Amino acid sequence: MVAPRVSLNALRAFEATARHGSFSAAAEELAVTHGAVSRQVRMLEETFGISLLRRTAQGAEPTPEGQRLAAGLKRGFDEIQSSVDQLKPGPLTLACSTSIMMYWVLPRLSSFQQKNPDVLLQYHMTSGPLDFTRDKVSVAIRLSSQEPPRDVIRTDICSEWVGPVCSPEYLRTLKLRTTSDLQRARLIYSHTRERAWLEWKACYAPEMGELILDEGFPHFYLLIQAARCGLGIANVPRMLVQDDLNSGTLVAPFGFVAGPNRLTIWVASHLTERSETKRLIDWLSGELRADERQNRATA
Repeated sequence: MVAPRVSLNALRAFEATARHGSFSAAAEELAVTHGAVSRQVRMLEETFGISLLRRTAQGAEPTPEGQRLAAGLKRGFDEIQSSVDQLKPGPLTLACSTSIMMYWVLPRLSSFQQKNPDVLLQYHMTSGPLDFTRDKVSVAIRLSSQEPPRDVIRTDICSEWVGPVCSPEYLRTLKLRTTSDLQRARLIYSHTRERAWLEWKACYAPEMGELILDEGFPHFYLLIQAARCGLGIANVPRMLVQDDLNSGTLVAPFGFVAGPNRLTIWVASHLTERSETKRLIDWLSGELRADERQNRATA
């Protein structure tokens, strides 16, 4: 029996739709129209004579047969991309949150570039799930609470140190001296880490009474700006506010403690032996461990 001829474009359209759960998202990734993706998937279903997707009001869900096909296709496409990357290496893509990029990576980046002028970097900012193949990610800075994708190597680096910060004027106005004074403070937080205050309390003062949170902000960089402006006291990772502490823009009335999360580095497995990757990882881990030593020395 002759196997049916299958269009590679149709396979790509189906895999992307199954992965995203959306025809529109697949179309955006593949730079084609929604209708083109839908037609390609329909053609694939007609070729196999089975239904691969369930169309829903929210998007599309793969059937059991579709799940098996999508998993196999993703492995195959990932392997193809890995082979291409090894044959013709391009720039390395460093992924991290926007706040880490703004407050930690960029202030240090010139030292890496001066020592490694041949290493070309590009950046992918997100705190959400990472698809190393789709987003062409080489190396990522992530928390230990996040699970890496398949075929990504994770290395534990150091603790994430956290603590409350506020403007000097807010500290004077509130007369904040002990943790019990936090009951009178406006406790502000980031929606990306809504448990930050609870996690800090568990590590620093578990006997403290209930903390009532006030205003939330979408990202740490907005939360930090709010603290600078005297809108309240924020609980943040020290790595994001070290420059503000050095300049006196922010103060940390209770210092910092090692929180429940650890900072990790993820690397695409097929890039681990590349010289540029090794140098980037060595630099990132060296900077993070230097911060860890400073944190422990001043704790």
